[in-house]
Amino acid sequence: MKITKFSLKQRVAMKWWSSHRFSGYDAIICDGAVRSGKTLSMSLGFIIWASQRFDGGAFAMCGKTITSLRRNVITPMLTLLRENSFAIDERVSKNYLDITFNGHTNRIYLFGGKDESSAALIQGMTLSGVFFDEVALMPRSFVEQALARCSVKDSKMWFNCNPDTPSHWFYKEWILKRKEKNALYLHFTMEDNPSLSQWVRKRYERLYSGTFYDRFILGKWTASQGIVYPMFSENDHVFSGDVDCERYVISCDYGTVNPSSFGLWGLRDGIWYRLKEYYYDSKREGISRTDEEHYTALEELAGSRNIEKVIVDPSAASFIECIRRHGRFLAVKADNDVISGIRQVSTALKQGRLKFHCSCRDILREFTLYSWNEKAGADAPIKENDHAMDDMRYFVADIVNSRDSGDLIALSVNR
Repeated sequence: MKITKFSLKQRVAMKWWSSHRFSGYDAIICDGAVRSGKTLSMSLGFIIWASQRFDGGAFAMCGKTITSLRRNVITPMLTLLRENSFAIDERVSKNYLDITFNGHTNRIYLFGGKDESSAALIQGMTLSGVFFDEVALMPRSFVEQALARCSVKDSKMWFNCNPDTPSHWFYKEWILKRKEKNALYLHFTMEDNPSLSQWVRKRYERLYSGTFYDRFILGKWTASQGIVYPMFSENDHVFSGDVDCERYVISCDYGTVNPSSFGLWGLRDGIWYRLKEYYYDSKREGISRTDEEHYTALEELAGSRNIEKVIVDPSAASFIECIRRHGRFLAVKADNDVISGIRQVSTALKQGRLKFHCSCRDILREFTLYSWNEKAGADAPIKENDHAMDDMRYFVADIVNSRDSGDLIALSVNR
């Protein structure tokens, strides 16, 4: 990795602690657009600061998960540190690094703050500083527990994130109260990353629309509102006629009282087509169906096609067991991260990588009705008219996250 130039904001994010103007701050907060260069400059600055100010200190670097922290922060950071004479002793199995520079050695512990239970992982430590990557994705209990560990004199706190809803606890407690928290605040745009070409900037602008465009491209803390998928267009996304496909997958949102929705997807020339669907609403039909009856519908939907896998609502344990018992299909549990899945579907629609047969009436109907819950106080769609929306989200998330298809890998780029 070779970086020849840092922008003014990147240089401030790296060196604020040594500046006469900014060194009195206890913390730094960097938010803004994706790919704006805030993470790399901050992580380098954090290690340089620790190496200059401490010897034998303990520090924490935190991400939503340790895997994402290593991928997004640690790996690119260590490459640059090694190129600049930092000695790194990485203990992967124990999740810490010993970093030596100019005769000073400090230990950097790595933590994942994915849920409320994560706070216990860091409890009891004494830290000289803490770094949070994507702090808006972490629970407040974990963040505040980590901050409480920073009891060493001259310790400092480092935060970065992409924007979320303006009702988010971090926005209200840290960004809006940055003066009373004595925190330096830097807002980044893509223009603050000189290594990003104009062509790449335009590509990212094409990936997002609606709420996600406002947050990830404009860097705004904005509330989700209106239709969830405003980029959907019948002219662009609906087709008629037959399509010969090279691969087939089925996605299932399973319900007993609520509707069940199954989608048959086929891949051709880099586009996934929803060829057929099964949608059963027991309230509308006046009678519920058993697992076996839904399985019969699944067999009819598949026909004689070779189905690679059936991606099923993870809460539908009995139906998953029913599929496995029959032995024809590989049943896999879906990823049910709603907001991440919505973002991935939005990108796929924006890129024109999803198409829907005109006979799939229920998913086409739900596209016009599926809306954000503006009263929720956090990103959440209204739990109505969402069953075909859910099976589509399961499908896209699985194809993106499994990385078994070169056709949707680009959808996983969201930072």
